Amino acid sequence: MDFTIHHQSSNSPSSSSTSSSTPHPNSITAAAADQDPVHSWWESVSKARSRILTLSSIISSSSPSPSTSFSLSSLADSDRPALSLLSSPDAYSLLSSLLSCPSSGSGSDPLCQWLYDTYISSDSNLRLIVLSFLPLLSAIYLSRVHSNETSSIPSLSGFEAVILAIYSSEAKSRAGKPLLVQIPDLSQPSLYHSPRIPIMEHKSRPSVGVLSAPLEPHIAVKSTKRASILGTAFDAYHKHISQLPSWSKLEFCKFATAWAGQDCHCQNKLDFDGENDLDEFLDKLSIEQNGEVFKGVRIPLPWEFLQPVLRILGHCLLGPLNSQEVKDGAAVAVRRLYARASHDLVPQAILGTRSLIHLDKRERATAKANANSASLANASSNSNTPTKAKKPEILLVSK
Repeated sequence: MDFTIHHQSSNSPSSSSTSSSTPHPNSITAAAADQDPVHSWWESVSKARSRILTLSSIISSSSPSPSTSFSLSSLADSDRPALSLLSSPDAYSLLSSLLSCPSSGSGSDPLCQWLYDTYISSDSNLRLIVLSFLPLLSAIYLSRVHSNETSSIPSLSGFEAVILAIYSSEAKSRAGKPLLVQIPDLSQPSLYHSPRIPIMEHKSRPSVGVLSAPLEPHIAVKSTKRASILGTAFDAYHKHISQLPSWSKLEFCKFATAWAGQDCHCQNKLDFDGENDLDEFLDKLSIEQNGEVFKGVRIPLPWEFLQPVLRILGHCLLGPLNSQEVKDGAAVAVRRLYARASHDLVPQAILGTRSLIHLDKRERATAKANANSASLANASSNSNTPTKAKKPEILLVSK
Protein backbone atom coordinates (compact mmCIF):
# COMPACT_ATOMS: atom_id res chain seq x y z
CA MET A 1 0.00 0.00 0.00
CA ASP A 2 2.81 2.36 0.83
CA PHE A 3 4.52 1.58 -2.46
CA THR A 4 1.26 2.38 -4.36
CA ILE A 5 0.90 5.73 -2.67
CA HIS A 6 4.49 6.67 -3.38
CA HIS A 7 4.09 5.60 -7.02
CA GLN A 8 0.99 7.70 -7.54
CA SER A 9 2.45 10.77 -5.92
CA SER A 10 5.54 10.57 -8.04
CA ASN A 11 3.53 10.37 -11.26
CA SER A 12 1.02 13.10 -10.44
CA PRO A 13 1.54 16.15 -12.64
CA SER A 14 0.93 18.54 -9.80
CA SER A 15 3.70 17.09 -7.67
CA SER A 16 6.15 16.89 -10.55
CA SER A 17 5.51 20.45 -11.65
CA THR A 18 5.79 21.71 -8.10
CA SER A 19 9.07 19.95 -7.48
CA SER A 20 10.57 21.08 -10.77
CA SER A 21 9.40 24.69 -10.66
CA THR A 22 10.07 25.39 -6.98
CA PRO A 23 13.74 24.86 -6.04
CA HIS A 24 14.74 24.37 -2.45
CA PRO A 25 15.36 27.68 -0.66
CA ASN A 26 18.54 26.38 0.97
CA SER A 27 20.06 25.55 -2.43
CA ILE A 28 19.27 29.07 -3.66
CA THR A 29 20.97 30.58 -0.62
CA ALA A 30 24.04 28.37 -0.99
CA ALA A 31 24.37 29.13 -4.71
CA ALA A 32 24.02 32.86 -4.10
CA ALA A 33 26.62 32.69 -1.34
CA ASP A 34 29.07 30.87 -3.61
CA GLN A 35 28.67 33.48 -6.32
CA ASP A 36 28.96 36.43 -3.95
CA PRO A 37 32.65 37.51 -3.82
CA VAL A 38 32.13 39.45 -0.61
CA HIS A 39 30.75 36.38 1.13
CA SER A 40 33.63 34.16 -0.06
CA TRP A 41 36.18 36.80 0.97
CA TRP A 42 34.67 37.12 4.41
CA GLU A 43 34.53 33.34 4.81
CA SER A 44 38.24 33.11 3.91
CA VAL A 45 39.13 35.89 6.35
CA SER A 46 37.08 34.29 9.14
CA LYS A 47 38.73 30.92 8.56
CA ALA A 48 42.20 32.46 8.57
CA ARG A 49 41.50 34.40 11.77
CA SER A 50 40.25 31.26 13.45
CA ARG A 51 43.39 29.35 12.45
CA ILE A 52 45.66 32.16 13.65
CA LEU A 53 43.91 32.42 17.00
CA THR A 54 44.20 28.65 17.40
CA LEU A 55 47.91 28.87 16.63
CA SER A 56 48.31 31.70 19.13
CA SER A 57 46.76 29.57 21.87
CA ILE A 58 49.08 26.67 20.97
CA ILE A 59 52.14 28.89 21.23
CA SER A 60 50.92 30.37 24.52
CA SER A 61 50.51 26.91 26.02
CA SER A 62 53.87 25.72 24.64
CA SER A 63 55.86 28.71 25.91
CA PRO A 64 54.10 30.42 28.85
CA SER A 65 56.86 33.06 29.11
CA PRO A 66 57.63 34.23 25.55
CA SER A 67 61.04 35.78 24.98
CA THR A 68 59.66 38.39 22.57
CA SER A 69 56.79 40.83 22.78
CA PHE A 70 55.45 39.72 19.39
CA SER A 71 51.89 38.36 19.48
CA LEU A 72 50.38 36.24 16.73
CA SER A 73 46.87 37.32 17.64
CA SER A 74 47.66 40.82 16.35
CA LEU A 75 47.93 39.40 12.81
CA ALA A 76 44.35 38.16 12.95
CA ASP A 77 43.02 41.74 12.94
CA SER A 78 44.35 42.57 9.47
CA ASP A 79 42.24 42.54 6.31
CA ARG A 80 44.31 39.62 4.94
CA PRO A 81 45.35 37.64 8.01
CA ALA A 82 46.73 34.60 6.15
CA LEU A 83 49.08 36.70 4.03
CA SER A 84 50.05 38.76 7.08
CA LEU A 85 51.12 35.57 8.85
CA LEU A 86 52.94 34.37 5.74
CA SER A 87 54.92 37.59 5.33
CA SER A 88 55.77 38.11 9.01
CA PRO A 89 59.43 37.31 9.82
CA ASP A 90 58.68 37.41 13.55
CA ALA A 91 56.00 34.74 13.18
CA TYR A 92 58.31 32.62 11.04
CA SER A 93 61.10 32.86 13.61
CA LEU A 94 58.74 32.01 16.45
CA LEU A 95 57.30 28.94 14.74
CA SER A 96 60.73 27.82 13.55
CA SER A 97 62.01 27.81 17.12
CA LEU A 98 59.12 25.58 18.18
CA LEU A 99 59.66 23.19 15.29
CA SER A 100 63.34 22.91 16.19
CA CYS A 101 62.68 21.80 19.76
CA PRO A 102 64.00 18.30 20.54
CA SER A 103 60.51 17.12 21.48
CA SER A 104 58.84 18.37 18.28
CA GLY A 105 57.51 16.16 15.51
CA SER A 106 55.65 13.58 17.57
CA GLY A 107 52.10 12.48 16.91
CA SER A 108 50.89 14.53 19.89
CA ASP A 109 52.70 17.71 18.81
CA PRO A 110 49.98 20.41 18.64
CA LEU A 111 51.97 22.49 16.15
CA CYS A 112 52.20 19.57 13.70
CA GLN A 113 48.49 19.00 14.19
CA TRP A 114 47.87 22.65 13.37
CA LEU A 115 50.01 22.44 10.24
CA TYR A 116 48.16 19.30 9.14
CA ASP A 117 44.68 20.75 9.72
CA THR A 118 45.67 24.01 8.05
CA TYR A 119 46.96 22.33 4.90
CA ILE A 120 43.93 20.12 4.37
CA SER A 121 41.73 23.21 4.44
CA SER A 122 40.55 24.61 1.12
CA ASP A 123 42.12 28.06 1.59
CA SER A 124 45.10 28.52 -0.74
CA ASN A 125 46.69 31.26 1.36
CA LEU A 126 46.64 29.06 4.46
CA ARG A 127 48.32 26.30 2.47
CA LEU A 128 51.13 28.67 1.54
CA ILE A 129 51.90 29.10 5.24
CA VAL A 130 52.42 25.36 5.63
CA LEU A 131 54.51 25.14 2.45
CA SER A 132 56.79 27.92 3.68
CA PHE A 133 57.81 25.69 6.60
CA LEU A 134 58.45 22.62 4.43
CA PRO A 135 62.24 23.21 4.05
CA LEU A 136 62.78 23.48 7.81
CA LEU A 137 60.39 20.65 8.62
CA SER A 138 62.03 18.36 6.05
CA ALA A 139 65.54 19.26 7.21
CA ILE A 140 64.75 18.50 10.87
CA TYR A 141 62.96 15.30 9.90
CA LEU A 142 65.82 14.06 7.70
CA SER A 143 68.47 15.01 10.26
CA ARG A 144 66.72 12.92 12.90
CA VAL A 145 66.10 10.00 10.54
CA HIS A 146 69.76 9.88 9.47
CA SER A 147 71.12 10.59 12.96
CA ASN A 148 73.62 8.16 14.43
CA GLU A 149 71.73 8.06 17.72
CA THR A 150 68.76 6.09 16.43
CA SER A 151 67.82 4.83 19.89
CA SER A 152 67.10 8.32 21.25
CA ILE A 153 65.05 9.56 18.27
CA PRO A 154 61.51 10.53 19.34
CA SER A 155 58.45 9.71 17.29
CA LEU A 156 58.30 11.60 14.01
CA SER A 157 54.70 10.80 13.11
CA GLY A 158 53.72 14.47 13.41
CA PHE A 159 56.24 15.52 10.77
CA GLU A 160 55.28 12.59 8.59
CA ALA A 161 51.57 13.47 8.79
CA VAL A 162 52.27 16.97 7.43
CA ILE A 163 54.50 15.61 4.66
CA LEU A 164 51.89 12.99 3.72
CA ALA A 165 49.17 15.65 3.60
CA ILE A 166 51.20 17.62 1.04
CA TYR A 167 52.00 14.43 -0.88
CA SER A 168 48.36 13.31 -0.97
CA SER A 169 47.21 16.71 -2.21
CA GLU A 170 49.78 16.63 -5.02
CA ALA A 171 48.84 13.05 -5.93
CA LYS A 172 45.17 14.04 -6.09
CA SER A 173 45.93 16.99 -8.37
CA ARG A 174 47.80 14.73 -10.82
CA ALA A 175 44.84 12.30 -10.99
CA GLY A 176 47.04 9.25 -11.43
CA LYS A 177 48.85 10.64 -14.49
CA PRO A 178 52.62 10.99 -14.90
CA LEU A 179 54.41 14.29 -15.45
CA LEU A 180 55.60 14.34 -19.07
CA VAL A 181 57.78 16.70 -21.09
CA GLN A 182 57.95 16.98 -24.87
CA ILE A 183 61.53 16.64 -26.10
CA PRO A 184 62.13 18.53 -29.38
CA ASP A 185 63.13 16.46 -32.40
CA LEU A 186 66.27 17.97 -33.94
CA SER A 187 65.64 16.13 -37.23
CA GLN A 188 62.68 18.46 -37.86
CA PRO A 189 63.23 22.13 -38.79
CA SER A 190 62.27 24.87 -36.38
CA LEU A 191 62.50 28.64 -36.11
CA TYR A 192 65.99 28.33 -34.65
CA HIS A 193 67.74 25.67 -36.72
CA SER A 194 67.79 23.66 -39.91
CA PRO A 195 68.59 19.95 -39.59
CA ARG A 196 71.93 18.77 -40.92
CA ILE A 197 70.45 15.52 -42.22
CA PRO A 198 67.84 15.84 -45.02
CA ILE A 199 64.27 15.57 -43.78
CA MET A 200 62.69 12.19 -44.25
CA GLU A 201 59.29 11.96 -45.86
CA HIS A 202 57.63 10.25 -42.93
CA LYS A 203 56.93 12.16 -39.78
CA SER A 204 58.93 11.22 -36.74
CA ARG A 205 57.17 10.59 -33.49
CA PRO A 206 57.53 13.26 -30.81
CA SER A 207 59.86 12.15 -28.07
CA VAL A 208 58.33 12.24 -24.61
CA GLY A 209 60.26 12.23 -21.35
CA VAL A 210 58.81 11.19 -18.00
CA LEU A 211 59.62 13.66 -15.23
CA SER A 212 57.63 11.78 -12.61
CA ALA A 213 55.82 8.45 -12.69
CA PRO A 214 52.18 8.17 -11.56
CA LEU A 215 51.94 8.59 -7.79
CA GLU A 216 50.78 5.79 -5.53
CA PRO A 217 48.67 6.41 -2.44
CA HIS A 218 50.56 6.14 0.83
CA ILE A 219 49.30 6.10 4.40
CA ALA A 220 52.76 5.97 5.99
CA VAL A 221 56.29 7.10 5.19
CA LYS A 222 58.27 3.92 4.63
CA SER A 223 62.04 4.05 4.38
CA THR A 224 61.95 2.76 0.79
CA LYS A 225 59.48 5.46 -0.29
CA ARG A 226 60.76 8.35 1.82
CA ALA A 227 62.78 10.00 -0.98
CA SER A 228 59.94 9.92 -3.51
CA ILE A 229 57.39 11.22 -0.99
CA LEU A 230 59.62 14.13 0.00
CA GLY A 231 60.43 14.79 -3.65
CA THR A 232 56.73 15.02 -4.47
CA ALA A 233 56.24 17.41 -1.54
CA PHE A 234 59.04 19.56 -2.97
CA ASP A 235 57.22 19.53 -6.32
CA ALA A 236 54.23 21.09 -4.56
CA TYR A 237 56.62 23.62 -2.98
CA HIS A 238 58.03 24.46 -6.41
CA LYS A 239 54.54 25.04 -7.85
CA HIS A 240 53.94 27.94 -5.46
CA ILE A 241 57.51 29.10 -4.95
CA SER A 242 56.91 32.52 -6.50
CA GLN A 243 54.37 33.26 -3.72
CA LEU A 244 56.59 32.12 -0.85
CA PRO A 245 58.71 34.50 1.27
CA SER A 246 62.41 34.89 0.61
CA TRP A 247 63.52 33.52 3.98
CA SER A 248 61.86 30.19 3.19
CA LYS A 249 63.80 29.97 -0.09
CA LEU A 250 67.00 30.97 1.69
CA GLU A 251 66.57 28.23 4.27
CA PHE A 252 65.98 25.71 1.50
CA CYS A 253 69.27 26.73 -0.12
CA LYS A 254 71.11 26.40 3.18
CA PHE A 255 69.70 22.96 3.86
CA ALA A 256 70.40 21.80 0.31
CA THR A 257 74.02 22.82 0.91
CA ALA A 258 74.08 20.76 4.09
CA TRP A 259 72.46 17.76 2.38
CA ALA A 260 75.25 17.76 -0.22
CA GLY A 261 77.88 17.19 2.46
CA GLN A 262 81.19 18.76 3.41
CA ASP A 263 83.00 21.42 1.44
CA CYS A 264 85.21 20.25 -1.41
CA HIS A 265 87.63 22.16 -3.64
CA CYS A 266 86.10 20.63 -6.79
CA GLN A 267 82.95 22.70 -6.28
CA ASN A 268 84.81 25.63 -7.87
CA LYS A 269 86.17 23.59 -10.76
CA LEU A 270 83.77 25.12 -13.28
CA ASP A 271 84.48 28.73 -12.34
CA PHE A 272 86.74 30.75 -14.60
CA ASP A 273 89.51 31.47 -12.11
CA GLY A 274 88.98 28.54 -9.77
CA GLU A 275 87.37 30.83 -7.22
CA ASN A 276 84.03 32.57 -6.83
CA ASP A 277 82.69 35.62 -5.06
CA LEU A 278 80.55 33.57 -2.68
CA ASP A 279 83.09 33.03 0.10
CA GLU A 280 81.52 35.61 2.38
CA PHE A 281 78.20 33.79 2.09
CA LEU A 282 79.66 30.51 3.36
CA ASP A 283 79.69 31.87 6.90
CA LYS A 284 75.90 32.29 6.77
CA LEU A 285 75.02 28.70 5.93
CA SER A 286 73.90 27.84 9.45
CA ILE A 287 70.52 28.78 10.91
CA GLU A 288 70.44 30.01 14.48
CA GLN A 289 67.55 28.88 16.61
CA ASN A 290 67.26 28.81 20.41
CA GLY A 291 70.89 29.80 20.77
CA GLU A 292 72.04 26.69 18.89
CA VAL A 293 73.17 26.26 15.32
CA PHE A 294 71.17 23.82 13.21
CA LYS A 295 73.17 22.92 10.11
CA GLY A 296 71.44 19.82 8.79
CA VAL A 297 73.23 16.60 7.88
CA ARG A 298 74.57 14.88 4.80
CA ILE A 299 71.91 12.56 3.41
CA PRO A 300 71.51 10.16 0.46
CA LEU A 301 70.43 11.97 -2.70
CA PRO A 302 68.49 9.64 -5.02
CA TRP A 303 67.31 11.17 -8.29
CA GLU A 304 63.61 11.27 -7.34
CA PHE A 305 64.61 13.50 -4.41
CA LEU A 306 67.36 15.51 -6.10
CA GLN A 307 65.39 16.39 -9.25
CA PRO A 308 62.80 18.65 -7.54
CA VAL A 309 65.57 20.07 -5.35
CA LEU A 310 67.40 21.23 -8.49
CA ARG A 311 64.19 22.75 -9.87
CA ILE A 312 63.77 24.81 -6.72
CA LEU A 313 67.42 25.87 -6.75
CA GLY A 314 67.06 26.85 -10.40
CA HIS A 315 64.25 29.24 -9.49
CA CYS A 316 66.22 30.65 -6.55
CA LEU A 317 69.27 31.09 -8.79
CA LEU A 318 67.63 32.66 -11.84
CA GLY A 319 64.38 34.17 -10.57
CA PRO A 320 64.45 37.89 -11.45
CA LEU A 321 62.56 38.93 -8.30
CA ASN A 322 64.75 36.99 -5.87
CA SER A 323 67.08 38.87 -3.56
CA GLN A 324 70.83 38.66 -4.05
CA GLU A 325 71.15 36.70 -0.81
CA VAL A 326 68.81 34.00 -2.13
CA LYS A 327 70.76 33.84 -5.41
CA ASP A 328 74.06 33.53 -3.54
CA GLY A 329 72.64 30.77 -1.36
CA ALA A 330 71.43 28.86 -4.42
CA ALA A 331 74.80 29.31 -6.13
CA VAL A 332 76.64 27.80 -3.16
CA ALA A 333 74.16 24.92 -2.93
CA VAL A 334 74.42 24.10 -6.64
CA ARG A 335 78.22 24.01 -6.49
CA ARG A 336 78.18 21.75 -3.44
CA LEU A 337 75.70 19.43 -5.16
CA TYR A 338 77.91 19.37 -8.25
CA ALA A 339 80.86 18.28 -6.12
CA ARG A 340 78.71 15.60 -4.49
CA ALA A 341 77.44 14.35 -7.87
CA SER A 342 81.00 14.24 -9.21
CA HIS A 343 82.09 12.06 -6.31
CA ASP A 344 79.00 9.82 -6.55
CA LEU A 345 79.23 9.63 -10.37
CA VAL A 346 75.55 10.38 -11.02
CA PRO A 347 75.23 11.48 -14.68
CA GLN A 348 71.83 13.22 -14.34
CA ALA A 349 72.94 15.17 -11.28
CA ILE A 350 76.25 16.18 -12.90
CA LEU A 351 74.47 17.42 -16.02
CA GLY A 352 71.80 19.33 -14.04
CA THR A 353 74.15 21.03 -11.59
CA ARG A 354 76.71 21.78 -14.31
CA SER A 355 74.05 23.52 -16.41
CA LEU A 356 72.91 25.62 -13.45
CA ILE A 357 76.49 26.64 -12.67
CA HIS A 358 77.05 27.80 -16.26
CA LEU A 359 73.80 29.76 -16.19
CA ASP A 360 74.81 31.36 -12.90
CA LYS A 361 78.22 32.36 -14.26
CA ARG A 362 76.58 33.91 -17.32
CA GLU A 363 74.11 35.88 -15.19
CA ARG A 364 76.85 37.16 -12.89
CA ALA A 365 79.09 38.13 -15.81
CA THR A 366 76.22 40.00 -17.47
CA ALA A 367 75.34 41.81 -14.23
CA LYS A 368 78.99 42.74 -13.69
CA ALA A 369 79.33 44.06 -17.25
CA ASN A 370 76.15 46.10 -16.89
CA ALA A 371 77.37 47.56 -13.62
CA ASN A 372 80.73 48.51 -15.15
CA SER A 373 79.11 50.13 -18.18
CA ALA A 374 76.72 52.04 -15.95
CA SER A 375 79.58 53.34 -13.81
CA LEU A 376 81.54 54.38 -16.91
CA ALA A 377 78.48 56.13 -18.31
CA ASN A 378 78.01 58.03 -15.07
CA ALA A 379 81.66 59.01 -14.98
CA SER A 380 81.62 60.26 -18.58
CA SER A 381 78.41 62.19 -18.03
CA ASN A 382 79.88 63.88 -14.98
CA SER A 383 83.02 64.87 -16.89
CA ASN A 384 81.07 66.28 -19.84
CA THR A 385 78.65 68.25 -17.74
CA PRO A 386 79.44 71.96 -18.15
CA THR A 387 80.07 73.83 -14.97
CA LYS A 388 79.12 77.46 -14.44
CA ALA A 389 81.94 79.89 -13.97
CA LYS A 390 82.09 81.39 -10.55
CA LYS A 391 81.41 85.07 -10.28
CA PRO A 392 84.25 87.15 -8.89
CA GLU A 393 83.82 88.05 -5.31
CA ILE A 394 83.11 91.71 -4.67
CA LEU A 395 84.22 93.09 -1.37
CA LEU A 396 82.47 96.20 -0.14
CA VAL A 397 84.81 98.44 1.73
CA SER A 398 83.39 101.32 3.67
CA LYS A 399 85.30 104.53 3.55
